[in-house]
Amino acid sequence: MNPSGGDEERSKEFAGLPAGRLATTALPNLLFTELVADADDLAELKTTLHIFWTLAHRPRRFPGMRLGELRADPLLQHSLSALGGDTKETLAAALDKAVARGALLRIIGRWKGAEETWLFVNSAKGRDAVDRLVRGESGFEPLPGDAAEPSPPSRRSIFALYEQNVGLVQPIIAQELMEAEEQYPPEWIEDAFRIAAGRNVRNWRYIRAILERWASEGKDDEENR
Repeated sequence: MNPSGGDEERSKEFAGLPAGRLATTALPNLLFTELVADADDLAELKTTLHIFWTLAHRPRRFPGMRLGELRADPLLQHSLSALGGDTKETLAAALDKAVARGALLRIIGRWKGAEETWLFVNSAKGRDAVDRLVRGESGFEPLPGDAAEPSPPSRRSIFALYEQNVGLVQPIIAQELMEAEEQYPPEWIEDAFRIAAGRNVRNWRYIRAILERWASEGKDDEENR
């Protein structure tokens, strides 16, 4: 029993970051502006971040890993055990959600004589790696049917469009972007960014003005203006 009288074990207290140089991990901003911001399941969030972190520290930066590696990873097992329940089941459910969300890609097949499940980050490198495995490269034999589960192509979010065409998303602009994504059709947003980039005007105010004009006057042939 803890000093407060409760029966639950107290969470381990974080002692804070020590002074001096610390090891760091470079993660894409979109991971935070989209995946973390929209996450509603702690196990999914823990698992996704752990995979990104693990792959970022591998020498060859290969964008994928085997399911067996995740199941045997002591840090991930400890992280998921804090949520209670069977960690194997928790991991399986977390991966299902991450694949459904599009954060991860999953493919199942035979490799070196054994059935293997591979998880990949949904990045350009990850998608390319899945495509190569589906084609049977590296001795991988994908199982028939729907064993390969790369996410279907979808429209890019406004955060992705902003980072690709304007620059890093700053907190001061994030709220405006979220409001615009709710207010305008996704095809309008993509077209507005494309038109602005074609005119070499990489400025959110300009893009927003295009959207506002379409909303008030109708979406005409903007490219001929």
